[in-house]
Amino acid sequence: MPRSKKKNSKGVPHRNVQLASDEDVSIETLSHCSDSSEINNGADEGAEVNEDTALEDFQYKLQGYIDNTVDKSAKTRQGALVGLKEAMSTRILYEFISDRRLTITDSIERCLKKGKGEEQRAAASLACLMCIQLGSGIESEEVFKVLKPIFKNILADGSVNIQVRQAVATSLGLCTLVTEDDVLDVQATMECFENLFTQSYMREDCTYTSQNPQTVQLHTNALLSWALLLTICTGSQLKDILCKHLPKLPGLLESEDVNMRIAAGETIALLFELARDMNSEFEDWDGLCNKLNALATDCNKHRAKTDKRKQRSVFRDVLKAVEEGDYQAETIRFGTERMVIDSWVRKRTYDAFREFVGTAMNYHLQANKFIRDVFELGPPTLVDAATMKYMKISRAERHHQNAAAFKARTKARNKFRDKRVDMGEF
Repeated sequence: MPRSKKKNSKGVPHRNVQLASDEDVSIETLSHCSDSSEINNGADEGAEVNEDTALEDFQYKLQGYIDNTVDKSAKTRQGALVGLKEAMSTRILYEFISDRRLTITDSIERCLKKGKGEEQRAAASLACLMCIQLGSGIESEEVFKVLKPIFKNILADGSVNIQVRQAVATSLGLCTLVTEDDVLDVQATMECFENLFTQSYMREDCTYTSQNPQTVQLHTNALLSWALLLTICTGSQLKDILCKHLPKLPGLLESEDVNMRIAAGETIALLFELARDMNSEFEDWDGLCNKLNALATDCNKHRAKTDKRKQRSVFRDVLKAVEEGDYQAETIRFGTERMVIDSWVRKRTYDAFREFVGTAMNYHLQANKFIRDVFELGPPTLVDAATMKYMKISRAERHHQNAAAFKARTKARNKFRDKRVDMGEF
């Protein structure tokens, strides 16, 4: 009988141990030689696969939100609407939304009609974000055509939750700015807002209607949306508006609510700017300037310090606009670009968009084609496919995904090495 080969403690022939060791060395040598060319390609491919996977997962999550907007549970519906809002405010999702706009619109319509409170507010905001994503065109017009009558009914219905009406007042204004081209339609919507904030005007007997803070906030939102639509009015419309509203708007400066005072002041400054664009000789009013100056130097002890500080800052600029026709420009920096806010028209428009997209405004200024068109910034600067479909993931997420990809590559290569070792034994 031939002598059996001596084995080590693990039962592996000594010859094969040496073979495995040599093979490992050759693999490592090959890896150092060839991986230099493979690493870049592998990393690029891995990153691309990783991005595709992340995008698929993200879209799957969004589809789940869309499905949940018709759930029987109000809490589930509300959570789904909030999830869609967060996604649309922080990512460019044009293709995804465009393909599903009718489904999403139906869900928003249902939530506005049958939902309550927070669910309706979330649905109103989501409608506006949809229009921002789709931009000015037939797609957003189709969305707004369905939702506009519902918005107007809610706005005019005093029995609806007042916070819902506040949200609708804000959304209706921006949706109109994005989608409406017809002058008469814009004017009709502005009249809806006028029906609200004019209730805060001084009455003929020089007194004001007593209103609770929630109602004042509704009127403030309506006034700001009305001011936003002033930026797209025709010259003839503006002339009528100046005659009708400019004499009465200063009365709102006496409101007890700081937000109403500021909204009224900024609207007056905007009207003066638009009036001077039509007629450079449009003059200020001494009485108005005295009132603005008092607000710019307000020292009333019964007002909160933060309110006074905020008010004084705004009214210094408003006073300068009315007296001198000047605007204190500010520069917005995003990526490698910058945009100058150099007019009240530009400021009102910028503030309206920022209210919906929040801290992602700088991203939208780079990637959202419609918003860039509004501010005349040219084509989007973020044009790679992944970024145009969804916003860049956070550093923590990138680190996690890179670690997972590295682990997967390591496992795959180890399996390959094991196969090569096994082949060597034969």
